[in-house]
Amino acid sequence: QVQLVESGGDLVQIGGSLTLSCAIHGIGSDDFVIGWFRQAPGKEREGVSSIWWGNGKSYEADSVKGRFTISRDHAKKTVFLYMKGVKTDDTGAYYCAAMRLTPYLTLRANDFDDWGQGTHVTVSS
Repeated sequence: QVQLVESGGDLVQIGGSLTLSCAIHGIGSDDFVIGWFRQAPGKEREGVSSIWWGNGKSYEADSVKGRFTISRDHAKKTVFLYMKGVKTDDTGAYYCAAMRLTPYLTLRANDFDDWGQGTHVTVSS
């Protein structure tokens, strides 16, 4: 059974930095993609960044390019989202998701198979 556990959400000031973690359980192969998504109150879910677990190739949304960096640690079986220069628009619930069945690098949420429970980020002025 696949389980994704997010952590690291916190209250952070504008311009600050934060690292989110997504611990991965129950995926035995290297052929999958992990994506980070976020949803602000009253807004639709937005794809942030995704990464191929096997080769580390990644993709970022234009809204976070140059500010957020996705990475993975094989030993810890964890994907990280490093956020710097945060803005109030970055406030929201952040979720990680896994695409296992037919993986490809994307931010299309409907193509992901498994989801975590989320961790909350609040950016204050």
